[in-house]
Amino acid sequence: MLDNLTQRLSRVVKTLRGEARLTEANTQEMLREVRMALLEADVALPVVREFVARVKEKALGEEVAGSLSPGQALVGVVHKELTSLMGGDLGADSGELSLAVQPPAVILMAGLQGAGKTTTTGKLARWLTEGQHTQHGRKTGKKKVLVVSADVYRPAAIDQLKSVAAQVGVDFLPSDPSQKPEDIARNAVDHARRHHYDVLILDTAGRLGIDEAMMREIRALHDLVKPVETLFVVDAMQGQDAVNTARAFADALPLTGVVLTKLDGDARGGAALSVRHVTGKPLKFVGVSEKLDGLEPFHPERMAQRVLGMGDIVSLVEQAQKNIDIAEAQKLAAKIKSGNKFDLNDFRDQLGQVKKLGDMGSLLEKLPAQFQQAAGQLQGGQAEKQLRRTEGILNSMTAAERAKPELIKASRKRRIAAGSGVPVQEVNRLLAQFDQMQGMMKQMKKGGMAKMMRAMGGMKGMGRFR
Repeated sequence: MLDNLTQRLSRVVKTLRGEARLTEANTQEMLREVRMALLEADVALPVVREFVARVKEKALGEEVAGSLSPGQALVGVVHKELTSLMGGDLGADSGELSLAVQPPAVILMAGLQGAGKTTTTGKLARWLTEGQHTQHGRKTGKKKVLVVSADVYRPAAIDQLKSVAAQVGVDFLPSDPSQKPEDIARNAVDHARRHHYDVLILDTAGRLGIDEAMMREIRALHDLVKPVETLFVVDAMQGQDAVNTARAFADALPLTGVVLTKLDGDARGGAALSVRHVTGKPLKFVGVSEKLDGLEPFHPERMAQRVLGMGDIVSLVEQAQKNIDIAEAQKLAAKIKSGNKFDLNDFRDQLGQVKKLGDMGSLLEKLPAQFQQAAGQLQGGQAEKQLRRTEGILNSMTAAERAKPELIKASRKRRIAAGSGVPVQEVNRLLAQFDQMQGMMKQMKKGGMAKMMRAMGGMKGMGRFR
């Protein structure tokens, strides 16, 4: 997202070295680069003008403290204003779902057809049932969630939500295209109340474009169910169109927040900045992958850090804590420490842990800019593809072969390659990589991080550690 801005800022920071303070002269080029990058990212022109004016006002005359260069000081100003622009000015709790009402808390999903409302409904339901919801920064526990579709116009819309609900393990209330949306909504609220659901998520109909009939219908649904949250779901790939759509929905409904989907696609990212500005409502969630666990709460400061190439290590750690089996990790650490041999069974277990982390490209994008090249190389599912191939090779081995890799000779390699559908060279490559890992584990057992780094320095293609 907004890669151009990251690259342009990095380039211009280098030209501001040696200056004592930020002045109109030495910030002019930086501001021009910021303006161009935002426009190229499809940020709406009024938003760009306001943002650049605010950065200029805050930056001029600012003293360069300590060891900071003027370029770094200006990036600090840009970071603060980006954070504010994306919702940081609304307060720390503005991005949280407000569910502190008499159950069921109704969440109304609104947006155009194709924006990803139905999938987002499933993702949000999964997120709530896993106990990820927070109130004032504290988790409130797992929620009992019911989902229902009031989309009686799009073919198979109801069946799609039923399928998504089954995949994420939440309850689905059947509805029928012959019913009126108001009747579906009324029945859903009554059912949720009688069966003691904490949250009811109502998926509404979208259209290919904004029309008065659609707005009348969704306003009627809103008045009927009185949702505690009305979320506007918008496709990040819409660009400037997202602004017009957001304005129309904001005029028609008392929106409480925005969900930006498909942020992992080819979107230039400007919608994240423009939609919040136009609606005046916080971005609450972003869709970061097509998988049903690909929904993340939106944090303005963290996103500003990512845009500026600082990475988002906090979100990365949170994702690891949520998905990694700590007991298994401790078990492996104890095994290595005791001197027991690290074998291919352990390696396979670790691959399973890595897979739980989610999309690898998305993970690497949270790292600081110096790692972004690696992230770029892993786009398009290449990382997941390689993980699956490696797992296939390991699963084609017997338990004895994984425990004692030295048993794997030519005939066994051919059998393993045939079983996993890869060339023998892939099996050889995996075994060679495993030998290197075993060498690193031995160095760790002998107690020296410096020794381990030297060992890594001797590996092919890793001479930078010498």
